[in-house]
Amino acid sequence: MSKLPPRPPSRKKIKSNASGSLAEWAYLDIRGKILRGDLAVGVALSRRRLALELDISVPPVTEALQRLESEGLIESEPRAGTRVRVPTRVDVEERYLLREALEVQSARLFAERATQAEKREILRMGREVDRRYARCETGEVDRETLFAVNTYHMELHLRIAECARCGLLRDAIEREQVLVFNWLFDTVVERRTLAADYHATLTADLAAGTSDEAAAAMRMHIRRGLDQVLQKIDLMGEIQGGWRQKRTGKGIRKVWSK
Repeated sequence: MSKLPPRPPSRKKIKSNASGSLAEWAYLDIRGKILRGDLAVGVALSRRRLALELDISVPPVTEALQRLESEGLIESEPRAGTRVRVPTRVDVEERYLLREALEVQSARLFAERATQAEKREILRMGREVDRRYARCETGEVDRETLFAVNTYHMELHLRIAECARCGLLRDAIEREQVLVFNWLFDTVVERRTLAADYHATLTADLAAGTSDEAAAAMRMHIRRGLDQVLQKIDLMGEIQGGWRQKRTGKGIRKVWSK
């Protein structure tokens, strides 16, 4: 199955290992907090504060933040600081376009190559995703529960790619993090309300349709999600901040603007 964002192992288990292991642990911990929403978009990140919270030295945290920045989850500016990246409309549109290109092809190949047993598996997973999201709408949901639901949602889409039997395509979907960013955008705009049969309908079309019909179903599925996220992103002007100049006693420096 897929490699999904795990909960990092206990620090005690790796404290005696090389700094590279600590950097990996710090990366997983910070990344998980971003995806859970514990570190909200726009939140400033202090290397020293994170190191204290994780009870490790600053260098592994610095390495972890550099990796997260290269992946687009955080952003920084010299002499101004680092923060969880605030997604813009362009960020959302480009990530969804990449996701559409990869997953539409995945759906097409799934319809052609998946076995009947795999199609039944996908149908079960589609119904289960809908059931889990429906439970999130019935009342207050903690972030850990929503994290688990989103993880299972990712497993469904990666399982479709695995059953398409094109390893490079499946790896590209994971490597380019198109599902991780879809998850992050959903967390940012708190998109939880979905049609009762949102994924059951998709998986039924993939399991029963031709390759063209499966591709069309996946394209519609992804574009519907894009429209919902863009509508909410456009209403979030208060977090669409950037850098601004601030005059201090030591001169002018850049700081985050919200």
